Amino acid sequence: MMIHDYLRTLISFVFVLGVLVTFHELGHYLAARWRGVHVEVFSLGFGPALFKWRDKSGTEWRVCPIPLGGYVRPHGFDDPEDATEEQKAAWIPGRTFHDKSVWSRAIVILAGPVFNFILAFVLFVLLFATAGQPHVRNEVASVMPGSAAQGAALQKGDVILRIGTHDVAGVEDAQAAVSQAPGQKTTLVVQRSGQRVELPITIGSTQDSHGGAAHGLLGVVFAVEEGKPLPLSQAVVAGGKATWRTTVQTLDGVWQIFSGQHTARDLGGPLKIAQLSGQVAQYGFASLLSFMALLSVNLGLINLFPVPLLDGGRLVFYAIEAIRGRPVSKRVQEVSFQTGFALLAGLFLFSTFNDLSSFGLFRWIASLAG
Repeated sequence: MMIHDYLRTLISFVFVLGVLVTFHELGHYLAARWRGVHVEVFSLGFGPALFKWRDKSGTEWRVCPIPLGGYVRPHGFDDPEDATEEQKAAWIPGRTFHDKSVWSRAIVILAGPVFNFILAFVLFVLLFATAGQPHVRNEVASVMPGSAAQGAALQKGDVILRIGTHDVAGVEDAQAAVSQAPGQKTTLVVQRSGQRVELPITIGSTQDSHGGAAHGLLGVVFAVEEGKPLPLSQAVVAGGKATWRTTVQTLDGVWQIFSGQHTARDLGGPLKIAQLSGQVAQYGFASLLSFMALLSVNLGLINLFPVPLLDGGRLVFYAIEAIRGRPVSKRVQEVSFQTGFALLAGLFLFSTFNDLSSFGLFRWIASLAG
């Protein structure tokens, strides 16, 4: 990788993560202001501030050197039992977070993930209104050498009509049917030059680099039609559908990991995101917008998971408080937050290990040792 590739990856990663984190924290910030909570700090990144300034409302804005997140610090966020007398003396009456109703506190916390979904929707709308919505057509554009498709004599221009006894409705339908039939001997019915042709085929089989269940592989590239810019009204509808579809697909991917259909080694961390940011950026700004929209949905969903320290975990505590009429006990919260921290730290280390493994670092170290 050349030096400019590393530079592109770094710039793309900082840009992508910066936009996603900014919008997430902006949701918390605007909701806090709406509910009458003073915001002490709005920080992009972690670590000592590189730049900082204070606005007219008294909020200190910071830009910090570690671009792996950010935070908003509402005034009086700490429980009164944990605050020092000096901190209590500095509280502004009526502007503290802990004094607000459970509904106002929940709104402030929920606004962060909600803004991630809003950002994804806006990015999809912008993409469809400017670059259009590309369409993958059920037509073979090319056949990969040595693939099952080449062995079955599939040709460029063939349209897949049936796989075995399954009538194919489109590209996604064909991919799903093939994926579930690794190594299976069957037949393909294709339309070729206006005629139906039946071809015997043995579906190929592939596994990811970390093992796990085998998946069927056909070995073709389908034709892609470049999209045309949509009118704004159509772009809005398409953006809403794309946001919903991405959300469902993301949840389905998480479920497949928990149900064992995919190995947990498929999880990627910040290094993988950085690598993908650089790779996507080389295909143009439209591709980067699409990637950012996908990540924004993922960030919103992850933060809604009921894990203490995440927004979803706090929302669970507020829901219990609303039902019981009093907050969850201090001891339960402390143990939950400690458990959540350990879980998130372990997940971060595990995903980083996956990233380094996929980059071949450990194989390289083993080769040196050998």
